[in-house]
Amino acid sequence: MAFINPEDILDQLVLVEGRTVAELGAGSGAYVLSTARRVGDTGIVYAIDVQKHFLDKIKNDAKLTDLTNVEVLSGDIEELGGTGLKDGFVDTAILSNTLFQFEDKSEAAREIRRILKTDGRVLVVDWSDSFGGIGPSVDAIVSKEEAHDIFKRNGFTHERDIKAGEHHYGMIFRKM
Repeated sequence: MAFINPEDILDQLVLVEGRTVAELGAGSGAYVLSTARRVGDTGIVYAIDVQKHFLDKIKNDAKLTDLTNVEVLSGDIEELGGTGLKDGFVDTAILSNTLFQFEDKSEAAREIRRILKTDGRVLVVDWSDSFGGIGPSVDAIVSKEEAHDIFKRNGFTHERDIKAGEHHYGMIFRKM
């Protein structure tokens, strides 16, 4: 695996039918449609982002592929309550290529913890380096160790690492 592949990453996350999943900082929705297929008609996927044009694209893509279990929400992950989801509502959260963008990374981790059910999981995938001008600037990169510390300090336990490509790291945390 040379570069990030959402399908391979979701295979490692192991999603089951009927689950409630939130892709936080969904962007163009790299994980949304595949996640929606994996959780099936009895599950639901919330795509949350602050940029409306991304949400419009995801909504359109879901409609074109006849996926009725995708909801788009405008929300700010860096604000407690900013996702608009209820406390303890989500089984799994996905945070991919987003952590490096946050000014208040701990507040984002607290919001993720708030929306997760007891024993819920969060998948964190982010850049391990700046690759040929693609990705964040070197000074914006959040190292794997930093990410681990942010989530550990905010009520998560490290479940396991996953393979996320040559220029990314991936970890799954569980809400304690």
